[in-house]
Amino acid sequence: VQLQASGGGLVQAGGSLRLSCAASGRAFSGYVMGWFRQAPGKERDFVAAISRSGGSTSYTDSVKGRFSISRDNAKNTVYLQMNSLKPEDTAVYFCAARSDVEISRSPRMYPYWGQGTLVTVSS
Repeated sequence: VQLQASGGGLVQAGGSLRLSCAASGRAFSGYVMGWFRQAPGKERDFVAAISRSGGSTSYTDSVKGRFSISRDNAKNTVYLQMNSLKPEDTAVYFCAARSDVEISRSPRMYPYWGQGTLVTVSS
């Protein structure tokens, strides 16, 4: 599966952005999808993930209540709605896919990655 992330940009603190990740290749509905982020000089961290059907989601604590992950299997796209953005959310955001049933928070469990989209939140 090939992944293409988009939607990043510069936003003021408190603002919102919606990231999209379009997939092509094998059946999108067969993949668990995740969003990860990497700030300069830091490791790539888990943000959110969604099950193949969209019925189950997982979030890192720092984004709970502010971010929402969703997917549209008919459009082969996964989204990350980000509200109440904070300067510490600044990072390159990556979408990733794994062909398994279980959601995972480990980037090592995702063999397929998009190119990343930069989100910058100004204070």
